[in-house]
Amino acid sequence: MTAVRNLCPLFGAATLLCAVPAAAQTAPATAAADVLTHTVQRGDVLTASDFVSEEIPVARARSVLSAQDAAGMEARRILRAGMPVRSGDLIEPRLVRRGEPVTISIRSGSLAITANGRALGDAALGEPVRVFSEATNHTLDAVVEGSGAVRIAAR
Repeated sequence: MTAVRNLCPLFGAATLLCAVPAAAQTAPATAAADVLTHTVQRGDVLTASDFVSEEIPVARARSVLSAQDAAGMEARRILRAGMPVRSGDLIEPRLVRRGEPVTISIRSGSLAITANGRALGDAALGEPVRVFSEATNHTLDAVVEGSGAVRIAAR
């Protein structure tokens, strides 16, 4: 039922009641989006199997990442089940973590030297990170090459 109130100068106030079919009433607009199937903890790396496609309100579907775009990325914070994921929720996966052992390498021409060390911070592929060399007891600036591997720039 829809009520329409009309103020008429000749007859005073009048209320008109009209029956409106349910199909004519507007439903909230929805869009298909990938949402999480379970709660994801900070630091977890997402995969496509962490998502399912659901209809969600259009207002919540803006700037949502697809399962394919989010796969391989790391959660920046706790992400709740049933919620869509946005780019601000994710970061590149950290291949080096603070306190973990790393292999430090330096290359110059055909010469390559490696040493063991410890990461002094977290970093993703290609990002700078400070490391402590156990061989020299010095702190060095390096760039992440892979999981647990860093490179020192040759001078």
